[in-house]
Amino acid sequence: MTVVLRSPQEFKQWRRQQKGTVGFVPTMGALHTGHEELIKRARKENDVAVLSIFVNPTQFNDPKDFEKYPITWDQDLKMAEDNKVDAIFYPRYPDMYPDNYRYKVTESEYSKLLDGAHRPGHFDGVLSVVMKLFNIVSPTRAYFGEKDFQQMTLLQGMVESFFMNLEIVPVPTVRESDGLAKSSRNVRLSEADRAKAPAIYKAITQSNTADEAARILTEQGFKVDYVTDVGNRRFVAAVLGEVRLIDNVQI
Repeated sequence: MTVVLRSPQEFKQWRRQQKGTVGFVPTMGALHTGHEELIKRARKENDVAVLSIFVNPTQFNDPKDFEKYPITWDQDLKMAEDNKVDAIFYPRYPDMYPDNYRYKVTESEYSKLLDGAHRPGHFDGVLSVVMKLFNIVSPTRAYFGEKDFQQMTLLQGMVESFFMNLEIVPVPTVRESDGLAKSSRNVRLSEADRAKAPAIYKAITQSNTADEAARILTEQGFKVDYVTDVGNRRFVAAVLGEVRLIDNVQI
């Protein structure tokens, strides 16, 4: 039986009664098989598995994007129960931001590149809410998908910098059979755009350079924010219709 806890106080009270290791999967809901892979890892590798669902407004630089974010509570709850999640933390905005976001966590270098350059304030919102969630949940391990590689790297840095007592566990990107990275945003693609979307993965894996991949995507009708190689990874963000898609691969 999966218990649903709404307030930080309620969750902390429940948390004090748990024994052993706690695996935590923070999400904004609209769960898909990519999230399910994170949940399965958390369940398998820990005594207790916790999921959070909170559509965090502070990480949306575009208010319209926040308003359009899909809410699929019944489906999310079923996935949690099917995977034997012990508890879902499902807070409201005033519970998570009693200060109305006066205090925030900021990283001053890597967060300004890639997605950060195109979404001002986005990573401040991500780091701030995840630190709050870590402080409430007190996990042993927290699981994040490599699709959001920049986010995951920033969270690893935050945990190290603030001497936080938990481990960030990276989980490989889960893809559709045609290569498209699983994302809650995919449901917003029109039928025609959904058919076109796998070109992102094809371009970044088959092109010799980032510039070549960007050119191919632009020619196919994508509005390319960036295709960039950083270290041994190639990162991409491109808009199709009204939906912004991101991906990355090792090169």
